[in-house]
Amino acid sequence: MTPGAWLELIASGLITGGVYALVALGLNLQYGLMRILNIAHGEFLMVSAFLTYTVHVATGLSPLLMLPLAFALMMAIGIGVHRLTFRKLARTSPNLDVFEARGLMVSFGLMFIAQNAAQMIWGADLRGYDYLTEPVHVGGAQFAGNKLVLFGLSLAFSAALIVLLKQTLLGKGVRALMQSPTGAQLVGIDTQRLHPLMFGVGLGLSGVAGVLLSTTYTITPSMGEPYTVTALIVITLGGFGSMPGALVGGLALGVVEALGMHFTSPSLKSLLSYAIFIAVLLWRPNGLFNKRT
Repeated sequence: MTPGAWLELIASGLITGGVYALVALGLNLQYGLMRILNIAHGEFLMVSAFLTYTVHVATGLSPLLMLPLAFALMMAIGIGVHRLTFRKLARTSPNLDVFEARGLMVSFGLMFIAQNAAQMIWGADLRGYDYLTEPVHVGGAQFAGNKLVLFGLSLAFSAALIVLLKQTLLGKGVRALMQSPTGAQLVGIDTQRLHPLMFGVGLGLSGVAGVLLSTTYTITPSMGEPYTVTALIVITLGGFGSMPGALVGGLALGVVEALGMHFTSPSLKSLLSYAIFIAVLLWRPNGLFNKRT
């Protein structure tokens, strides 16, 4: 392989991994802070992609203009979902294990509701549109412009969340709750406000990922579920609650998948991902980055 071909292969893996990281960060925030394993996380990505497609086709506006709107809308929906469902579950569950199990069942219900609602509204046909499909040459490699935009913005939003958690007072409160929920509440951190807000931020990141994916891939009502599964693999690799771990894990998984599909077969993509998932669980069950941020 030529250096340009290697660059293109690695870069394509990083582009995919950037999306994996963005989706995983939102899910990791929800589980690391609230112990909510939101299986419906990818469905909000799918809804955001369909909304972006609808607005772009109807108005001709750039789909990138939907980024702040999608984030705000999914964040508002997330806050509402948390207050209507998970907050009540937290109050009525006798312990954390029961809450996690009940929350998992609720998120399964949300997943099927979102999938069926999308199919009723938009149908089961593949949807898509052309946006920045012109090739861009970088160092002897060639990429579609929309994929470079996807990668750059995925990293930007991922980095913004990590900086928020590291540098702001709000982020310090979130990290304190992740490390010691009881201790954080004893020093006055208000979980009644922080939990729904951060659940909403997690869904907001999923909405951003949906906008970006709609510019490069086809859209279907079932597109969100594989991203949820991949996000679970990524946060297992990086460590539950570790935001830098989710970012690095997502990028690494994307590159490994790209190399594996190139040198073996594209049909082995899922097999490769699950093999890595099982290996890490056996070797490092706490993840490669087991310190929470």
